[in-house]
Amino acid sequence: MRPSRQLFGPGADAYLRLALLCGAGGLLLLLVTIGAVSRSAWFYGVGVAPEQPVPFSHKHHAGELGIDCRYCHISVEHAASPGLPPTWTCMTCHSQIWTTAPMLAPVRDSLANDEPLRWKRVNRLPDYVYFNHGIHIAKGVGCSSCHGEVDRMQLTFRAKAFTMSFCITCHRAPERFVRPASEVFDMRWQPGVEQLKQGAALVRANHIRSAAELTDCSICHR
Repeated sequence: MRPSRQLFGPGADAYLRLALLCGAGGLLLLLVTIGAVSRSAWFYGVGVAPEQPVPFSHKHHAGELGIDCRYCHISVEHAASPGLPPTWTCMTCHSQIWTTAPMLAPVRDSLANDEPLRWKRVNRLPDYVYFNHGIHIAKGVGCSSCHGEVDRMQLTFRAKAFTMSFCITCHRAPERFVRPASEVFDMRWQPGVEQLKQGAALVRANHIRSAAELTDCSICHR
């Protein structure tokens, strides 16, 4: 009678266990990596300034020249969108200064051809999120809270990742973030030691809803 031959060697079971363990560990690492990347600043494009038809500098216009945000973004206080300035707004000044600057040729061509400049969107929310600039401004949420110190940006970039947790953090405790109406457009404003007390007063004065209402799904998803 011929001796039987083993199909697997003595260490086969150990190798199988090791392979399964490595596979499970690799899958877990992959899931953790995907989760970390999907929540990272890189994923949301934070700090990236997209190429624009004209290299507009907020640092020069808003910071150095002191042009108010509302001069260009005329609907930011009363509409869902802050609005982008039409070409004639730019030409209010540039019909008098830097009239032949090569970098402003797209602006001049836009006016001459009655074609708007095609700016690339810097800050964007998903289509399933409802957001209204006007109501936030009216309630005391400052520009820099969401957009950073725009008046120091040579080229405009996204300063914050607009994740759900970013919005919910403010909606759960608006008293930590709201500021007086006179400070809404101040890019250097910082909450003081009395912020919670003053913020609570502003919440009452501005008739801001309760945290329970502000964190209801229907507030942002309509």
